Amino acid sequence: MHSVVVGTTGVTAHDVLAVARAGARVELSEEAVAALAAAREIVDALAAKPDPVYGVSTGFGALATRHISPELRAQLQRNIVRSHAAGMGPRVEREVVRALMFLRLKTVCSGHTGVRPEVAQTMADVLNAGITPVVHEYGSLGCSGDLAPLSHCALALMGEGDAEGPDGVVRPAGELLREHGIEPVELREKEGLALLNGTDGMLGMLIMALADLDSLYKSADITAALSLEGLLGTDKVLAPELHAIRPHPGQAASAANMLAVLKGSQLTGHHQDDAPRVQDAYSVRCAPQVAGAGRDTLAHARLVAERELAAAVDNPVVLSDGRVESNGNFHGAPVAYVLDFLAIAAADLGSIAERRTDRLLDKNRSHGLPPFLADDAGVDSGLMIAQYTQAALVSELKRLAVPASADSIPSSAMQEDHVSMGWSAARKLRTAVDNLTRVIAVELYAAARAVELREGLEPAPASRAVIEAARAAGVGGPGPDRFLAPDLAAADAFVRGGGLVAAAETVTGPLR
Repeated sequence: MHSVVVGTTGVTAHDVLAVARAGARVELSEEAVAALAAAREIVDALAAKPDPVYGVSTGFGALATRHISPELRAQLQRNIVRSHAAGMGPRVEREVVRALMFLRLKTVCSGHTGVRPEVAQTMADVLNAGITPVVHEYGSLGCSGDLAPLSHCALALMGEGDAEGPDGVVRPAGELLREHGIEPVELREKEGLALLNGTDGMLGMLIMALADLDSLYKSADITAALSLEGLLGTDKVLAPELHAIRPHPGQAASAANMLAVLKGSQLTGHHQDDAPRVQDAYSVRCAPQVAGAGRDTLAHARLVAERELAAAVDNPVVLSDGRVESNGNFHGAPVAYVLDFLAIAAADLGSIAERRTDRLLDKNRSHGLPPFLADDAGVDSGLMIAQYTQAALVSELKRLAVPASADSIPSSAMQEDHVSMGWSAARKLRTAVDNLTRVIAVELYAAARAVELREGLEPAPASRAVIEAARAAGVGGPGPDRFLAPDLAAADAFVRGGGLVAAAETVTGPLR
């Protein structure tokens, strides 16, 4: 199995996806082990001094004014984990928890947290054993990082709380550790705090959303091209020279993708036939501008994610000159903002896709297609209610686009008086990505049927490849009314699994 080696300088998005989704093994580099040991020496030296040091010999948050005597410090570290493991609600997904744990390990290995090497190794061992702590939906304000979610992970390292085994069964974490020969950690000064003070949950969900949206934006370019064909639109608006005079990179990429999919089509350029149009509707003509703006938003979010992946987020931090300093780097605002930006972009992409679907179904605007793409309109309802479902999903996307990061509820007796709500932004973005996939699947379903109903005109070779692959994947074609939910589920799986993009790329080559 592929292994990911964690050093002192951060990890890549590819590493996060490999561990979170593909179950890659995790190893610590010799450099990381040395950095961990060196930072720990600094923490041990400070712990031996009479002067109070936040996180080492004091309480936390609003209780930081109390100096903790040496005999109570191990209990202090255990207590912060137990008390902060206060999440509620449904369990979050396994991949999210694995990303959360791996990214905390990444920061620990930076040598800026003061955690002992054996604690870091236990974190890697738990990941490699396929043990996934139970983390709940609610509990993080995104400042001081994802406290409650990370605390549930730290609790499992202590052999407490519940976790899911590699077989998918939830059991006491202590039992799972024993079965895999993993010794529970006994936390020492600063270690409890270091294990729960970071933006790792929201960052992990951002990285996974970026990967999913990268595929969805290509998928949306393909379905937009199919809709343009189904509506007998013009591809002249996709010419590179038109997009060069408004030089947004994402717009140029989307237009190029659509043009590649439409190459060789007999269905384009008929807007001057029986019912002449000066130009196509915005939902068709402006597809690259809308999808392109979303692509540029992705690029900005990717830049933020890359910076966070190179960061060591903890409070306090151990500096290379031996100082241990408090800071505010745990604040989730940079990540929270882009999570919300992406939810806005996803809502708009879903909105324009739904408008194209509606146009395909309306006989007054579809330029010769049967009402609702029905086999025998009146007897058959065709895709009428498929569009209702798509509209419901788009309405939900718009609600999910309301920013979480614009809110703040003070906590910890007003010590933590401005928080990011980044975890909430990440959770709603996951739902938005999920729903956007379904919206694009409905457009694919309608556009493919519309193209097939244009008898006597051949679609582009890439369009034909997409339709044939969709049919092979169980996405049904035109015909009398039938139980529609299985067809839509098959279309969803085809988009979600990457089949749509893969089919188009067999003709177009790699899309941008």
